[in-house]
Formats: sequence, structure tokens, C-alpha cells
Amino acid sequence: MEKGNKRGNFTGSIGFVLAAAGSAVGLGNIWRFPYLAAKDGGGTFILVYIILALTFGFTLLTTDVAIGRKTGQSPLNAYRMIHPKWGGLGILACIIPVVILPYYCSIGGWVLKYLGTFITGHGVEAAQDGYFPGYITSVWQPIIWLFIYLFLTAFVVYRGVNKGIENYSRILMPILLVMIVGISIFSMTLSHSDADGVTRSGLQGLKVYLVPNFSGMTLKDFVIVFVDALGQLFFSISVAMGIMVTYGSYVKKETNLMKSINQIEFFDTLVALLAGLMIIPAVFAFSGGNPDDLQAGPSLMFITLPKVFASMGVGRIAGILFFVLVLLAAATSAISLLETSVSTFQDELHWSRPRCCILMAVVMIVIGTLSSMGYGALDFIQFFGMASLDFFDFLTNSVMMPLAALATCFLIVRTVGFERIAREIEQSSAFKRKKLYMFFLKYLAPIFLVIILLSSIANVLGIISM
Repeated sequence: MEKGNKRGNFTGSIGFVLAAAGSAVGLGNIWRFPYLAAKDGGGTFILVYIILALTFGFTLLTTDVAIGRKTGQSPLNAYRMIHPKWGGLGILACIIPVVILPYYCSIGGWVLKYLGTFITGHGVEAAQDGYFPGYITSVWQPIIWLFIYLFLTAFVVYRGVNKGIENYSRILMPILLVMIVGISIFSMTLSHSDADGVTRSGLQGLKVYLVPNFSGMTLKDFVIVFVDALGQLFFSISVAMGIMVTYGSYVKKETNLMKSINQIEFFDTLVALLAGLMIIPAVFAFSGGNPDDLQAGPSLMFITLPKVFASMGVGRIAGILFFVLVLLAAATSAISLLETSVSTFQDELHWSRPRCCILMAVVMIVIGTLSSMGYGALDFIQFFGMASLDFFDFLTNSVMMPLAALATCFLIVRTVGFERIAREIEQSSAFKRKKLYMFFLKYLAPIFLVIILLSSIANVLGIISM
């Protein structure tokens, strides 16, 4: 654990890649990517997603990491150092994880609850229609599980960059990858016969997932696929929330930055693809063969999948393994969010890491409790017709993050210049995609971010359906 307010560093590129990839690999990969892939023509969506990851995602990720390593500071100071007049962007980047983390930990508490439910042999109860609504509307259960999840997250960050984040990432990420590959293979071997004697297999679901379906696709349909893939990628790669700036600040100058960023892209995309491989075949086999039955978000994870597990002969084991995997994915993201806030307080207040961890724990308890009680005792408190958790999610993901990313593009293009970023990258690696980076940052990235911002707001307001 670092002493005083001394900043830590990753010991090597592997630690950085695993920590950054762990941040990117979160709940969105598991509970939204499979739904969008099934909805948007399977392989068609995947192809668009991969192209965007190699271009748009690469551009945003490179910018955040380069800013972090160049300045060696957390977001608040990093943007000030890049340009004194852009300190407000640093403030915005610091606020985002502080708002996200408490409600993210609330959801992490839900995962812990369901893991405990399957471990104790009550998975069949979890498959009942009223189980999840009953849990989230109760008074004390969500808060208790939230506190447990907060403690586990804070413990890792309390340990520091090397002994905490880096060491645990080296352990958690390989375990997560092995588990998701194993569950994916198991999912493809599943088969189920309904009351009419019709048998469906996981391999049939695999075809729905991977084979591009251009049948009857119109320009409007393709636009929907593009916007869905664009939004999913943006929310997946952990940019515009200070995380990659913070992790970049821990990267040594001799670390090959391009190689590391390419590896982060690869891991994030791989886990997203494997999540679809894990979920879509199983849901397809047990849902009547209708891919439209696949839902997104909490409905998929806490309602649909427990029903699938209950239909299996090995449902208890499958449920335990699945929620352990989800817990690992959620934990790596939560750790990154907390580390960003702790790092900011360390740099700004010059406090020790333990003191900053305690401060953030108090903030998380207060806001997290409000989020946890938003569907129950505090359901009368609504923000634009949304419960507190939904509102915080909307505020950060649909408004603040796209605005932060858009502002970062303008900062580099209009004020700082490409060459300062390029020089930071080229001191340790060849910048082979430099022209692509400059083109996207100047022209396409701002347009794409405006699309994400407007479509997200329109979706929440019910103007469009995504």
C-alpha cells in the first residue's frame, strides 16, 4: 500500500492491460451486448461493432490513456496540465465516477444476493416472477448486500495500485476469461424439448448469434444497428469517466502504449463476443426458440436467466458459475471507478490513500443507499419519472459521458493539437494508426458522440425505442 499521498505505478504493461481491460469488461458486456446482437441481426451487429472498436473506440481510448500518461495525474489535474482553461472538463470527468459508482455497487449487491441464493439451493425460488421485484423493493436486503459489495471493492483499492488493483487484476481477469469460455462451450451443448416435443439446441442459437442476417434489411434497419453498436461500444470501453486517464497516469514511460491499447481493445471485444456466446444459445434453447424473448439489462440477468437455469438439470451449478462470473466482471469495473475517485482526492487534497478510501466509502454509502431504496421505501422520490438509480444511470451515461468525450475531442483538436498526443505515444511505440486517429478525432468522433448523446436522451424520453 502506498504511503501518504505518493502515487503508485503499474509494474509492467500486463498489469495495466489487465486492469484497464477489467474496467472495460463490465455489466454492459454481459447484459446488453447479447440482447443487441440478437435484436440487430446477429453477425451484422458484431461486424459493425468490431469495425467501430478498431476506429472510433481506438480513438477515444488512445486519447484518454495518452493524456493520463503524459500528465501523470488524475483527471482533475490532468486536464489542467494539458490546458489551464480546460480545468472544468477535469471536474466533469471526476464527478462522473463519483455518481456512477454508488448505483453500480447497488447492482453489484444484487449480483451477490443472487449468487448467495443459488449457493444456498434456492435457485428455483429466484426463477419465480415476483422474486426480483420483491427483493429490490424490500427495505433492508438491498442495503445489506450493497454494504458487503462496497467493503470488498474498497478493500482492493485500499491496498493500492500494485498490491491491490494490479495484483487482483492479474488474478481476477484470467479466472473471468476461463469461466466465460467454459460457460460458452457448455451453453452450446444445451438442448431442450418443449411440451410439443420440439427440440431446440444451443447450436441453433449460435447460428442466430453469429450468422449475419441481411434479409429484408432496410437503410433504417442498418441505421438502428449502427446506433446500437455505437452506443454499446462507447459505454463499454470506460472512456469519458476518468478511468483510462487515471490508469494511464500509472503507466511507465517505457511501456509500449500502442501494444497495450490494442490488447485492451482485444480483451474487451473478446469478452463481449463470449458473453453473447454464453447467453444467446442458452436462452434460445429454453425460450421457445424466439430470439425476441431475449431482454436487456436487469430483466435478462435477474429474471430471464434464472428461469433458464431452473429449466436445466444442472441449474444450481450453472447459476453459481454464472453469477460468480458476473461478480468478477462487475468487481473489476467497480474497482476502476473507485480508484479514479480515490486518485483524484489524493492528488487534489494530498491525503493518504486510506483516508481517501474512507471518504469515498462514506459518499458511496449515502448515494448507494438512496439508489438501493429507490424502488422500495423511497420509490415516491422520482426524477423526471425515474427512480433514483435509473436517473443516475441516465444522467451519467446518456448526458455527462458523451459531453465529456465530446469536450475532450475539441480540447485536442482545437486547443492542444494532435502532435502533443502523438509525441506521447511515439516516445515508446510506433503510432501506425496515426492518420486514422487524426481523421476520426477531427471529423467522425464528434459526430458519433452527438449521435450517442441525442439518441440516448431520445430513448429515455420515449421518442425512439432502442
